[in-house]
Amino acid sequence: MAEPASPEIGTTTLSPDEFAAATRPIASAHGLPNRAYTSLDWARAERDGLLGRTWTCLGFADEVAPRHAVPVDLLGLPLVIVRDRDGVLRVFHNVCRHRGHKLIEEPRRLTAGFVCPYHCWTYGFDGALRNTPHIGGTDVHEAEDFDKRAHGLLEVRSAVWMGMLFVNLSGEAPDFATFITPLRQRWEAFTGAGGLEALNIAPAAPEAQLEVGGNWKLALENYVESYHLPFLHPTLNTYSPMARHYNIMAGDWRRGEDWGAGQGTTTFEYAERAGISFPCFADWPADRLNHAEYIALYPNVLLGIQCDHAFVMVLSPLAPDRTLETVRLYFVGDDALGEDYAAARAELLRDWMAIFDEDVGVVEGMQHGRASTAFDGGAFSAFHDEGTHHFHRWVAMRMAPPDARAAEETDSRVA
Repeated sequence: MAEPASPEIGTTTLSPDEFAAATRPIASAHGLPNRAYTSLDWARAERDGLLGRTWTCLGFADEVAPRHAVPVDLLGLPLVIVRDRDGVLRVFHNVCRHRGHKLIEEPRRLTAGFVCPYHCWTYGFDGALRNTPHIGGTDVHEAEDFDKRAHGLLEVRSAVWMGMLFVNLSGEAPDFATFITPLRQRWEAFTGAGGLEALNIAPAAPEAQLEVGGNWKLALENYVESYHLPFLHPTLNTYSPMARHYNIMAGDWRRGEDWGAGQGTTTFEYAERAGISFPCFADWPADRLNHAEYIALYPNVLLGIQCDHAFVMVLSPLAPDRTLETVRLYFVGDDALGEDYAAARAELLRDWMAIFDEDVGVVEGMQHGRASTAFDGGAFSAFHDEGTHHFHRWVAMRMAPPDARAAEETDSRVA
């Protein structure tokens, strides 16, 4: 029998030359190679070696009702989110511990837990194995040498923050509170202590999703720079002009402490232009009411903060060349979610979705360009592309061969 095909050597990591090119100073750097955006082998290696080793967002916790389960496919890895009758949310590998059958294919309500459709092994909401029909013979539902406690569903480490559900597949990342602290501390300068957690998430809207024919990294790379504003977003550029933006590179990439990148503006005048006024953060500095920041929290969450609202876009990688973008708005205080603000919320969502839709074509265009054998990863603008370069280095440090990473980390310690 023929051996199963394995990925070609070098397809799932960066070569030493590619690693060096991506991590050089920005003026002489090149971006990631084409296969980082087109190869299924790379995507699955990225899932395990990059997405799986930090806190990756699966979506929004309020999409799972009590006593319901929702399956999620993360680049071929079957997971399932379940909320028990008490409201506790958990994430499990969506596979029976008996013969590996997938437990559920579609979102559904559960009566007592999971029942495998193959041999009807049953698991509770907590993942514990409850019933093993006929395991010891006809009408014999126990086996002397079989310990049910050792064969429950395998739970994935998870956390909920700002209504988002994050998972750490490897179990090796720092605790979530440590992971999220740098972003919280940065934005407490705007919102005050606890301001982000006090935001109210608006109800989900079907129109607040975009399926993009491009790799998730390209969507992030586009988000973290303002270079494209006058060309793709002429309306946005009138009240948040490119010239008033600054770059954000968060954390030391050499030490593995980098956590995000993005841009900020000192002139965000949407409310004045649109005539829409929502309640503002009580602690937002009066002299910075028109400031806003837009940060990509690595790996797959794009956030924006203004004095009177915030938004989140979750990038869900469906395939190397397909990404689902899901957007939710957040507001200050209970009144902003009331009927008096319903029309204003709808208008604000339409405006943001129109902006995000303007980005779809360039993300797809970059994806199409990755088919070119002449493209070498591209160059960076030292003025505008600092955030994009920062992200490429973040990916490179996690997708390079161990010896290349070790050499870079040694150089960093010496420096």
